[in-house]
Amino acid sequence: MSKKIIVIGAGIGGLTAAALLAKRGCQVQVYDQAIVPGGCASTFKRKGFIFDVGATQVAGLEEGGIHHRILQELNLDLPEFSYCDPACAVFLPSESNPISIWRDPQRWQQERESQFPGSALFWQILKKLYNVSLEFQGRDPILPVASWWDLVRSLSALRLETFLTAPFALMSVLDLLRVLRLDGDIRLKTFLDIQLKLYSQTSSQETALLYGATALSLGQAPQGLFHLQGSMQVLSDLLVEGLTKYKGTLSMRHLVEKIDPHSQRVTIRNSKTNELLEEQADEIIANVTVQNLLNILGRENLPSSYCRPIDRLESPSGAFVLYLGVKEDALPANCPPHLQFLYDYAGSTGEINSLFVSVSKAGDGRAPAGMNTITASSFTEVNQWWQGDESAYRALKENYTQRALKRLGEYFDLKEENIIHQESATPKTFASFTARERGIVGGIGQRVTTFGPFSISTRTPFKNIWLVGDSTHPGEGTAGVSYSAFTVVRQIEANLKN
Repeated sequence: MSKKIIVIGAGIGGLTAAALLAKRGCQVQVYDQAIVPGGCASTFKRKGFIFDVGATQVAGLEEGGIHHRILQELNLDLPEFSYCDPACAVFLPSESNPISIWRDPQRWQQERESQFPGSALFWQILKKLYNVSLEFQGRDPILPVASWWDLVRSLSALRLETFLTAPFALMSVLDLLRVLRLDGDIRLKTFLDIQLKLYSQTSSQETALLYGATALSLGQAPQGLFHLQGSMQVLSDLLVEGLTKYKGTLSMRHLVEKIDPHSQRVTIRNSKTNELLEEQADEIIANVTVQNLLNILGRENLPSSYCRPIDRLESPSGAFVLYLGVKEDALPANCPPHLQFLYDYAGSTGEINSLFVSVSKAGDGRAPAGMNTITASSFTEVNQWWQGDESAYRALKENYTQRALKRLGEYFDLKEENIIHQESATPKTFASFTARERGIVGGIGQRVTTFGPFSISTRTPFKNIWLVGDSTHPGEGTAGVSYSAFTVVRQIEANLKN
């Protein structure tokens, strides 16, 4: 292939598509408005600390995993990593002993049996659904099906065992709990709710069962969640290396303002000089949210049948994130690398009700000797951050910061002399640095009506314009967006061969 390709956005999905297409001989140009590549999986440095902006864990580095496959195709070495074990330690309200999600399947089974007596069949069904779905996904179906080529590829991925998932295809995780008469187990349901919120953006009541089975099984061997040595930036740096290795180019500080879908011309603003330039391409790949895509293409150019389902989507979440550089004295003994805290079964009480916390390890490159990073995030309603003037915004940000510090202080020793650096990010921060619409995070909620065959396609209403990232199947996370990029590369290959 020798086609010209423009990729909008240097997040993991955009960089993956760009590097793979450059290797296939395309002339690839990537534009991103940020200072460094990586999007929500990038990093920043303060006082010798390296903070992961958003993503702190990686899936798909095991043999056969999507990152492993992509880096192997690009002839790049895997990054140095360690397993997250436990993948997470979950603290339910008023409980001092966590639910530890161990990587070893037998140890995790023992933990479940101890924590949630009588739930064995539920977990057995989840595991079976996960194994069948993993085999199906490993044969690279194209979901959702949006062309005859997609249909053929998806049908070729089917096997007899795939149909075992059919009775569960329209069920939520809560539906299965109800069938098994486990919906009255408040601890089990709460644990599932807060874990699923991290991966599917919604609760057990709405999360598609087939997606939930994957999200709740991903932490166990032979798969797992991985902690990168150095920082999350390592992954995007590798993909940039692959892009440049195969003669692709990356231009940071360049904001794409408009795509003319009829002429396939892209209008780009150089953020350093404020100069406008135009480029034309054979194929355009947008690594943006689907909400951003509507704005860049212009609603007047889009059929209402494409816009309506997007407009009907549930309001996406934002994130408040607190970044702390601390002395190691702030950490309790044997502190897990990832923790999740829920503070009240009844829901929000006017304070931050849950936090997902990532803690650096000694020698992992994120903090000076004798120190650690703590990154704590909480979901937040987006619109409140865009109301009022600057003083109202700063007051809300300070309020969230103090509430988060108070919550974290229940587990960590956060006296003043232990905190070396402190700063926070809000949806406004994410909007500024990632250009995501109103600073939303996490993509489309993986509900029954928006998952798999019902998800947003990588194909747009225009033959040569594509969407990658967490708005498309199979959803959020570096593994999810990389798979969507791999899907687009295969679709473009098929287009160019025909």
